[in-house]
Amino acid sequence: MYKVLLADDEGIVIDSLKFIIEKEFGSQCDIRIAKTGRQVIEVAEEFQPDIAFMDIQMPGINGIEAMREIRKTNNHIVFIVMTAYDKFDYAKEAISLGVLDYLNKPVSRESIIDILKKAMNQLDKERTKRSNDLKVREKLETVVPIIENGLIQDLLFKEFFKEDIDNYKTLLGIDSEYGYMASMVFGRELVGNYMTSAVAVSIQAQKAYREIHTITEDYIKGIMGAVMSNKIPILIPTDSSTLSYNERNEVVESARALCRKLSDRFDMDFRIGFGSVKPLNRMSESYEEANAVLISTTSHVAHVDDMPVACQYEENYPMELEKRLFDEISLGNVNESVALAQTFFEWMEENYANDTDSIRLKCLEFVLWAEHLSYEKTGRMYEFKSRANYLSILLNLSSLTEIKLWFVDKIKESSMWVSNKHEEQSMSAVNKAKQYIDENYMKELTLDDVSRVVNISSYYFSKVFKEETGENFIDYLTKLRIEAAKKLLKTTNKSMKEISAEVGYTDPNYFSRNFKKYTGKTPTDYSKCN
Repeated sequence: MYKVLLADDEGIVIDSLKFIIEKEFGSQCDIRIAKTGRQVIEVAEEFQPDIAFMDIQMPGINGIEAMREIRKTNNHIVFIVMTAYDKFDYAKEAISLGVLDYLNKPVSRESIIDILKKAMNQLDKERTKRSNDLKVREKLETVVPIIENGLIQDLLFKEFFKEDIDNYKTLLGIDSEYGYMASMVFGRELVGNYMTSAVAVSIQAQKAYREIHTITEDYIKGIMGAVMSNKIPILIPTDSSTLSYNERNEVVESARALCRKLSDRFDMDFRIGFGSVKPLNRMSESYEEANAVLISTTSHVAHVDDMPVACQYEENYPMELEKRLFDEISLGNVNESVALAQTFFEWMEENYANDTDSIRLKCLEFVLWAEHLSYEKTGRMYEFKSRANYLSILLNLSSLTEIKLWFVDKIKESSMWVSNKHEEQSMSAVNKAKQYIDENYMKELTLDDVSRVVNISSYYFSKVFKEETGENFIDYLTKLRIEAAKKLLKTTNKSMKEISAEVGYTDPNYFSRNFKKYTGKTPTDYSKCN
């Protein structure tokens, strides 16, 4: 169905157009008529036509002015201009109003039909495009929240690689390298700093999530995660590494308004805490701050930068470098740890070269914490006197070069403890497994049996065993049994059945096939040759 408006002050023109359109297109067109500029505007506002045949010269408001007014409330309308005057007089002004074509009066029947088909075709394309756009938008309404929640979950639980975050950023159109987290907490009511009825309201929030999401978008421009207990995490990307006072104040005021709006809408009380700005890969820290600041206050909205809940650093202190250093030590990345330790020491040299005591203290602080991390990661035995000479060594080092060498070596040592432990754990399990197999190969033995002994899942044990020995479990066990059988064939007169049973085979025929596979000879031929 196409809504068609005929606007002309000549009755004969209106009647002719109406007759031609109804005869050619029948029920496809719903036709309305207007004979003055004012009437055209009024009818168009109520009727919202798809196509309008417009005469330029009409009583009162002319056609150009009428089209301009109609366009304000109707973006999709297609104008077809009819005039007895030279169309170029109006072309320049009418182009901006989206005129499809100009018809000089008198207009032939064929011209009317052709231009109307052209207009219908244009409308059909636009309608198809709008329909496709709506389908895409409908799909995005379902997919985007899943992607957004995936990003937040990965960031909060540190379950990501850099390429994962880059992919999320591309999909969500995020260009920022920094961000901060908000924690929206809800309960039946706030008692001190505690929200009551957390379980009940979390169920209610799950059901009302879409509406909460929609309302929140008007106040906080961020990415919302899913409901977790009685909390919703929100990631707010930002281009700057810090928020100015005005920006922070604006964020807090918007959050206060949001809490009031949500509390009025739902039978719940809402609170919002904000963490500090950090690189996107450290959003878990910002989220911890957002929750911590709510615990430390009874306010409905709180920002960590307004509260004394976090350690403050002097302006040029390289806290990002410090954080990266200890992250690499925890992962056992030796080369990266050494490089960052050297960089940090160079920062101390550049800024505090005349204060060697402070440099010594900072080196000692870092080394002790690095060793603390390595103890945690490796389960090494802590000995109270293991650091007894650290202070005396440092005090006796006279040059910064000597201090740097001691510092970097200690950091490297801690990182290597973690790195080596990963390898030791695998080797320890494999050595224990090999010992067990060596002592029990003559029994019915399966991969699951051995993996239980070393307390590792069978899948992971199989992988580690192959990596460390170069052969899989079955091959190792079979070779062990064949070697034992070869020894028995050389040194005893036992029957084939007795030997096969003694090395772990219940089926002599299967034993014989395996023996030939690994030695190239049958057990009988092997015994004759030896």
